[in-house]
Amino acid sequence: MGTIISTVNMKGGVGKTTLTVNLATCLAQRHNKRVLVLDLDSQISATLSLLSPHDFAKLRKKKHTLSYLLENAIDPNPWSKLNVDDIIVPQICGIHGLELLPGDIELYDEYQVSQMLHQQAIAKDEQEFQKVWDDFERVLIRQILDPVVDYYDFIILDCAPGYNLLTRSGIAASDFYLLPARPEPLSLVGMQLLERRIAKLKESHKNTHPVKVQLLGIVFILSAGGLMGRYYKQVMKRVEDDFLPEQLFNQSIPMDVNVAKAVDLFTPVSVAMPNSGGSKAFMKLSDELLAKTTVKQELAAVT
Repeated sequence: MGTIISTVNMKGGVGKTTLTVNLATCLAQRHNKRVLVLDLDSQISATLSLLSPHDFAKLRKKKHTLSYLLENAIDPNPWSKLNVDDIIVPQICGIHGLELLPGDIELYDEYQVSQMLHQQAIAKDEQEFQKVWDDFERVLIRQILDPVVDYYDFIILDCAPGYNLLTRSGIAASDFYLLPARPEPLSLVGMQLLERRIAKLKESHKNTHPVKVQLLGIVFILSAGGLMGRYYKQVMKRVEDDFLPEQLFNQSIPMDVNVAKAVDLFTPVSVAMPNSGGSKAFMKLSDELLAKTTVKQELAAVT
């Protein structure tokens, strides 16, 4: 069964998508893993980091995006002709083993979800609407991935900033979550908020279907050097004091303009500029990620 990892932070602009796309690429390219990227963000940054807008428009016209699967989960259509295998795009950027389940700018209708769950609560004679909602968010992303999870070594979810339905459902479906962070005060606030929300998510499901997601680690995405670098080190020290050493990745991602240039080419930096500093950092980070997941899975098997 594939390992499912959510990349998430309550704050936007911390390098979440960059981390998702480039880690997935390195796992496929460097380690011969079969990897699926699932774009859960309506900004579709992960999708457009791997596909050109023209290619995405063609997929969207054919309804080959996550939105189609979500609509069918919210309001099942017995005549539905597409399944998750039909929508996954294989061999992204010509890389064997790297695949994409594209996002969409219109993922789901919150009102439609609420209406559907309200009707379910009435039909089941449930006293608490919240329980019906909790059950739905726990299984929404999981049921989309279940048919294909055994095909992959890793499924990496690029979650939206904040804490919407898809982010919560993605976390609930995951074995681990990655926490990208810039060493800045507001980014740290996002980390603290996320930790509290995940603790609350686990609490709400502990008596029915426990959510077992674990923090795989915090990855620092750097954006400056010199004097600002000294300030960043002070902020990073605060994080190191709040988390255990094994909860922090040793490899950080340095500032590298090539990473941004690669986005303009709709291609991961390890493909577009393989000898750049950013590319080499992501390669080392993928090595560390594999080591961390192996250790945690071995510990889980023992316990």
